[in-house]
Amino acid sequence: MPIEKLKRFLDDNDVKYTSIQHSRACTAQEIAELVHIPGKELAKTVMVLIAGQVAMAVVPASHLVDFKCLSDVAGTPADLADEGDFVELFPQCDVGAMPPFGNLYDMPVYVSETLAEDESIAFSAGSHNEVIRLSYADFQRFVNPILGRFSYRFP
Repeated sequence: MPIEKLKRFLDDNDVKYTSIQHSRACTAQEIAELVHIPGKELAKTVMVLIAGQVAMAVVPASHLVDFKCLSDVAGTPADLADEGDFVELFPQCDVGAMPPFGNLYDMPVYVSETLAEDESIAFSAGSHNEVIRLSYADFQRFVNPILGRFSYRFP
């Protein structure tokens, strides 16, 4: 993994997707600009702790996580995870480029409802050089995320 494991999973499930190579970029907003995808359509994975357990909060690149709202959605305290809390779970991923497929890592995924408004979702595929884009319906079907209102647009 990460890219190979994710692509194998998508291919094994006959999911149609596009892989977009780009020059190295570390922030979601930079990536969105490089691949010409609006920041509201490019998802970024924020690693969080929900009741002390590692989980993924997936929000548009142009948004930040509102931890009070995420706690309300989860029904239990939520906080930003430290790198040490999750880095070993993604040994071949670039830090900050974890794909939002928590189902492949046995962890829950919380998705900002604003991402569900678009027909497709795009996200870093484990490296700072590649983005995967697929239909939101396929993402929903395989990841089965918990939808909620827990992000807000930053200037």
